Amino acid sequence: MIPRYSRPEMVAIWSPETKFRIWYEIEAHACDALAALGTIPKENAEAVWKARDVEFDVARIDEIEAVTKHDVIAFLTHLAEIIGNDEARFVHQGMTSSDVLDTCFNVQLVRAADILIADMDKLLEALKRRAYEHKDTVRIGRSHGIHAEPTTMGLTFARFHAEMQRNRNRLEKARFEIATGAISGAVGTFANIDPAVEAHVCEKLGLVPEPISTQVIPRDRHAAFFAALGVVASSIENVAIEIRHMQRTEVLEAEEFFSAGQKGSSAMPHKRNPVLTENLTGLARLVRMAVVPAMENVALWHERDISHSSVERNIGPDTTITLDFALARLTSVIDKLVVYPENMLANMNKFRGLVMSQRVLLALTQAGVSREDAYKLVQRNAMKVWEEGKDFKTELLADPDVTAALSPAEIEEKFDLGYHTKHVDTIFARVFGES
Repeated sequence: MIPRYSRPEMVAIWSPETKFRIWYEIEAHACDALAALGTIPKENAEAVWKARDVEFDVARIDEIEAVTKHDVIAFLTHLAEIIGNDEARFVHQGMTSSDVLDTCFNVQLVRAADILIADMDKLLEALKRRAYEHKDTVRIGRSHGIHAEPTTMGLTFARFHAEMQRNRNRLEKARFEIATGAISGAVGTFANIDPAVEAHVCEKLGLVPEPISTQVIPRDRHAAFFAALGVVASSIENVAIEIRHMQRTEVLEAEEFFSAGQKGSSAMPHKRNPVLTENLTGLARLVRMAVVPAMENVALWHERDISHSSVERNIGPDTTITLDFALARLTSVIDKLVVYPENMLANMNKFRGLVMSQRVLLALTQAGVSREDAYKLVQRNAMKVWEEGKDFKTELLADPDVTAALSPAEIEEKFDLGYHTKHVDTIFARVFGES
């Protein structure tokens, strides 16, 4: 992923230096376990740890790989150069390359998941704070992009909080799904290495042994992981789309913070564009782009092939780095979002009471009018608002068919905004678990 959409902590997980350090730890811990079993001499296992504080030479490993055409062998050759050929004689004993590659990849994904979960916690905190800040800030709800009935900005934030809380749970499950390792040798039978070695390495790396592997860890785990990331990305876009709508000039119910000195357009000095949330929409597409290839990686030939490898070398870093950046950016947008309650009220009143039509419809049915007739009565008055710019309440009060069923006071009462917000506290208690 390009630096523009990257943050250092997540990038570091995918650096060659980190990868080779994890490979080294896998090999060193495996040697310890082999020595404990008496399979290799203890002094050879101890010698491997001589490289504990060594910074592996990435350029040298690349140079060796240019000849061997095999990355794990290139690393093992470089390790032998550091600790000595005789001391390295038992490194990788009974193992296959996938034992190193797959276990390392899962360690990296677990670490990435931990960062993403921490990112999500910060986003949840911001959404909760803004939800309570605007719990009673009334705005119009929309369906199909058209005015529907009143809601509150707090409920909008609370809805996004509930969605992101579900996403946090998905990330936790994705982390659990991917936190396995395999040191089972060629085709996964443990023929040349004891299962105790796998158990020891996994314990040291914070993983659990894969119950049954072939020569690779099953890729349905990775498919589930990247699918979860795709859902999170879609939820980010869901929030971004709402903010982008609210920032439209004709709406202007909220907008991204516009800092001093910021420029919105190279051509039009007046512009204040929702560039951050538009960016988030694009980044969400990049994260979702990894989901189908991850699904297609599940089907591998027999005990292994490497058709998945090139895919994962790309989607592992790119997807987690992008999602990390997107979550942090969205948190900042929510934190600084400028909300305009007066514009919300003005927009809601734009069609002069029309949004109260359902209350009148229900009142007419309660008064004994059939639903079909009640709908016709309300709709014919509503159409005057749409087509002639009339005031909805005024038209209802002037309609003898309506006033035959409802008194003026009853009609007036149907325009009370408080009716629509009376259960906000109940919804907040459901979302935030507070009374």
